[in-house]
Amino acid sequence: MAVFTCNFYAATLGTGSTMTVILPEQAALRRRKVPVLFLLHGLLDDHSIWLRRTSIERYAEQLNVAIVMPSGGRSFYTNMAHGYRYWDFISDELPALARAFFPLSEKREETFVAGLSMGGYGALKLALAQPERYAAVAGLSSAVRAFMDDDDRTGEWYAEMEDVFGPHEQFAGSHHDLATLATAAAAAGPGPAPRIYLACGQQDFLYADNIALRDHLHTLPLALRWEEGPGDHSWAYWDAEIQKVLAWLPLRKLPVKQ
Repeated sequence: MAVFTCNFYAATLGTGSTMTVILPEQAALRRRKVPVLFLLHGLLDDHSIWLRRTSIERYAEQLNVAIVMPSGGRSFYTNMAHGYRYWDFISDELPALARAFFPLSEKREETFVAGLSMGGYGALKLALAQPERYAAVAGLSSAVRAFMDDDDRTGEWYAEMEDVFGPHEQFAGSHHDLATLATAAAAAGPGPAPRIYLACGQQDFLYADNIALRDHLHTLPLALRWEEGPGDHSWAYWDAEIQKVLAWLPLRKLPVKQ
């Protein structure tokens, strides 16, 4: 596998940005297009975190899949009410640039997205809002609701989330709401909806929110795999789960090198 750190100008953001890309070396040498997993980071991290905290390069090695890991700031991968157009960046500009720079497949059946926490929210939003682009999506410990019921609505977190999403009263039922997006994706037809993988540790502070999303998805005609077990909001849990996600994706495993 080859690893690239790519610095580029993002027109939708009006500033420079960075992504880390893991690419099968034979694809790079022969310019053969390979399946791609867009892998999103959480609130406190950046494009480098998956490579630093997991063995994602080693996990992907036998699967002939490229991993694209962009920087998303603290944006929830959303066009912010008061800030940058991260939805336009992550949904349109970033995939187009990545495919221009690297030999990545443009086929829906070879395009996947996943993420943890804030990145789990972003991944699910991408796939549910654009089911025609993604064959599968995985959300790990996903930040399903930006506005938590027990948060101080006069505190810094609410102020930041309102900068991202706008007034908290308008979040439920909006185009930011994953349950609403899932209902729309299930009803859209006639094209296929993405396969969904949801996982959350039972000791995670986001567990109840993920259970609520799981229960809603079970009411819809969507292909859902739910995983839970011991674990909290930590890299030990996500490192184990991303291996399960890669095994779950419809990828062709390569012969083991002797």
